[in-house]
Amino acid sequence: MSLLRRKPRGPVKRDPQNPGPDERIFGRHYRGPRPAAIGLVVAVLFVVGFYLGFTKHIPFTSRGYELHATLENATTLKPDSLVRIAGVNVGKVSSVEPHGNMAEATFTVSEDGLPIHEDATITVRPRLFLEGNFFLDLHPGSPSAPELDSGSTIPMTQTATAVQIDQILTSLQSDSRDNLKRALAGYGTALNKPPTAAEDATQDPDVQGLTGAQAINETFRYGGKAGRTSAIVNEALLGEHPHDLSNLIRAQRDVFTQLASTDGALSDLITNFNTTAGALASESANLSATVHELAPTLQEAEPSLRHLNDALPWFRRLARESLPGFRELPATIAAGSPWLVQARQLLGKGELGGVAKLLRQSGPGLAQATNASLNLFPQLERASRCVSENLVPTGNVAIDDDGGAYPSSLVTGQPNFREFFYSTVGLAGESQNFDGNGPYVRFQAGGGPELVRMAMPGGAALNDSVWGHNISPPLGIRPALPAGGKPPFRMDVPCYTQAVPDINSDVAAATGPPDPEVVP
Repeated sequence: MSLLRRKPRGPVKRDPQNPGPDERIFGRHYRGPRPAAIGLVVAVLFVVGFYLGFTKHIPFTSRGYELHATLENATTLKPDSLVRIAGVNVGKVSSVEPHGNMAEATFTVSEDGLPIHEDATITVRPRLFLEGNFFLDLHPGSPSAPELDSGSTIPMTQTATAVQIDQILTSLQSDSRDNLKRALAGYGTALNKPPTAAEDATQDPDVQGLTGAQAINETFRYGGKAGRTSAIVNEALLGEHPHDLSNLIRAQRDVFTQLASTDGALSDLITNFNTTAGALASESANLSATVHELAPTLQEAEPSLRHLNDALPWFRRLARESLPGFRELPATIAAGSPWLVQARQLLGKGELGGVAKLLRQSGPGLAQATNASLNLFPQLERASRCVSENLVPTGNVAIDDDGGAYPSSLVTGQPNFREFFYSTVGLAGESQNFDGNGPYVRFQAGGGPELVRMAMPGGAALNDSVWGHNISPPLGIRPALPAGGKPPFRMDVPCYTQAVPDINSDVAAATGPPDPEVVP
C-alpha cells in the first residue's frame, strides 16, 4: 500500500462534529525536513561548539610550528603560558604533561620567532608579580647549527628552571644554619689565628709570622696578573661556540669508556706512570728550581707572547686570503705538469746537462782568472786615474802665443789634443793628389848652408848620426831641459800623484841652449 495519499478531487466535506486541524495552517502535504533531522543537526552543532570551546583548536587544521621541551620541573607552568624570545611574545604553551620524573611542555612558535636551531635553550622564568605564573624564555640557538623541524623535542640538558624562594628557604634549616655558623666561626679563627713557630718552620719566608688573612692579602699583590691570565684561560676553555665545553666532556667520557674496556693496558699505563712519577720525585729539587724559575721566564716571555697574539689575527687573515690560492693549486699543478716534463727533458744530459758539464769544467779556469784579476784591477785603476787626472787635463790645455814668440799661423787657441789630431789630418793629406806616376808627397825637403846632425834613434850598425842641411843654425830648445838632467823614472810612484804640467808657465816658455848633438 502506498504511503502517499492522493489529493481528492473536488471539494472535501468536513465533519461538523470533528473538524480536525485547520488545513490553512497544517497542510497535509508538508515537504520540509523532518523534526528528527533538525534535532540531530542541532545536537551535532552543539557538540562541535562544545569541543571547539574546550580544545580551542579547529580539527583537521595544522597547529603551525610546534616543539616539545623536557623540563626537570614545570613549577606553575600551565597551558596558554607565554613563550618569549628576548622579551617578545612569539607563542604559547599548548600543554604540560608528566614525563616520568620530569615534565614535557608542548608549545607553538609563530613565524616571527623562526627559525629554531638544534642548540636552542629554554628557561622557565617567573613573570612579573602582577602578571603571575611563569613563561618559557626561548633562546633560538646559533645560526650555524641545523634547524629543528616542527614536532622536535628539546632535551632536558638544554632546559632550566628558575629557582623558587621556598627551595632557598628549605635549604637553610636549623641544623644547617648551626653548621654554617660553626663553619664561619672556624673559618674566621683560621684566618685570624697567629701561626706558631712550628707552623712557620715549613712556610715560605715571605709569609712567616703572618695570619692566614694577612697571607691571603699578600697573595693579592701577585695574584692580579695570575687571575687575569686564569680568566683568559677559563674563557678559552669555554670554546668559540656554545656547548664546546660540554662536547669536550662528552668526548672525554667516550675516551674513558674506551680506556675502561682495556683494563690490562690501563693497568700497564698506571704502572709505567708510577715509574715515571718516581723518577720525577727523585729529581724534586731540580723540578722545584725549574718551577721557581718559571715565573721570571713567563715574565720575560710575556712581551713575545703578546706580540705573537697580536700577529695571530693577521696570520688567520693570511690563511683565509690564501684559501682561494690553495683551492686553485691542484689545477695549477695539473696545468704545470706538461711544463715540468719538458723542463726535466731540458735538464737532461743532451740539453742543459751538457752545458752544465762544460761550465763545471770551465769553473777552475774562471776561478784562476778571477784570482789573477785581483792584481789586474788595481793597475787598471791606476792607469784610469792617470788618464783622467793627468793626461786628460794636459790635453785640454791650449798653447798661447807667449807675446808673439810663436808665429800666429801656429797658434790655434785649441786644446793641444785637438792640435794632435789636426796634425794627423795634415799628414793624411800629404799625398792626396797624384799624377800619372802615382801619388806624390806635397812637401819639399829643406836646404841651406848649415849642416846639422842628430843621433840616430836606436843606434845603427854603420852610422850613429843623421845629417841634414838647415837654412839657419838652431836657436835653442823650448822648453828648456832641466838643469839637473832628465827627471828620474820611478816605477814605484803612481802617475796620478804627479802634478799636471803647465806648458804655458814661465819655466816652460824659457828657451834653453841647443842640444849639442844637433850642433855642426
